[in-house]
Amino acid sequence: MASDPTLAAPIITDDQLLSHWQGHRRVTRRVLEAFPDTELFSFSIGSMRTFGELALELLAMDVPMLEELIEERPREYQPPTANTKEEVLRMWDEHTAQIDALWPRLPAEIFQQTKTVLGQYTSKVYDRLWCVIDNETHHRGQGYVYLRALGIEPPPFYLRD
Repeated sequence: MASDPTLAAPIITDDQLLSHWQGHRRVTRRVLEAFPDTELFSFSIGSMRTFGELALELLAMDVPMLEELIEERPREYQPPTANTKEEVLRMWDEHTAQIDALWPRLPAEIFQQTKTVLGQYTSKVYDRLWCVIDNETHHRGQGYVYLRALGIEPPPFYLRD
């Protein structure tokens, strides 16, 4: 049975989506913390990027996408630069706070609108947000593999607080 998405009650509210996303960010932060400083930007398997590079990709998408949606000013995908775990963790924490500050500025109707963000991704805003969360989960999985290859037990993925 099809329903009209403008009339139906949502399965998840915007605040619940933010909470879900921030839970993933807390787990990813713990993965970053678990990496030895010397391995974050040097260790990889096969031809995959380092977890440091993957973290910078995530930072290139989260806050810039929200700012673009709110300000309605196009942004290009541009990963930040960092060379140390300390720098990445600092940026991660800054972005986490910025996400919390920006989120209330997203108008409710924007989630159902089709937008192009970061110069290349066109879809409904809710779908774009899920893609950012999915991308983080995917890359965190790579981080888990790296940690295990380094002989380090990764943090539990299901503890999101």
